[in-house]
Amino acid sequence: MERLFDLDFQLLHDAVITAVAVFVLFLFLSYMLFKPARELLRKRQERIKTDLDTAKADREEADSLKSEYEAKMAGAQKDADAVLSEARKKALANEEQIISQAKEEASNIIRQARNEAELEKQKAADEVKTQIIDVASLMAGKVVAANIDTNIQDSLIEETLKEVGEGTWQS
Repeated sequence: MERLFDLDFQLLHDAVITAVAVFVLFLFLSYMLFKPARELLRKRQERIKTDLDTAKADREEADSLKSEYEAKMAGAQKDADAVLSEARKKALANEEQIISQAKEEASNIIRQARNEAELEKQKAADEVKTQIIDVASLMAGKVVAANIDTNIQDSLIEETLKEVGEGTWQS
């Protein structure tokens, strides 16, 4: 009876040599292919981890910059509000100053007008006095010239007063 395969020394020898060759080939391929592939995968994994850490740090930095920017914007808004408030206060103070100056100027104008009116009144009174003196001297001249009695003098005085007007010399 013939067997399918014979376990003889040659077959065992070939099997051992094949196993050793496969083992050596495995070691060689492991050293030449698997080790660089593992190294490549390890480097890639480290690079990805570094990229993720960098992205996380960049995100944290961006968040801090964003909050700092928002704080600066809020501060800028407060500064703008303060500047506007100060401008309003200055405008109100300036308005009050202009109004007080206008009131003072108006009172000066009124006082000056009153002074001028008093001066004009004084001038008119002086002119009236001068006219009364002229009339009185004219009347005295008539009295002396005419050498008339008291009835005539009274009538002349009445006539002169009517010409000048009673209210003029009494005021």
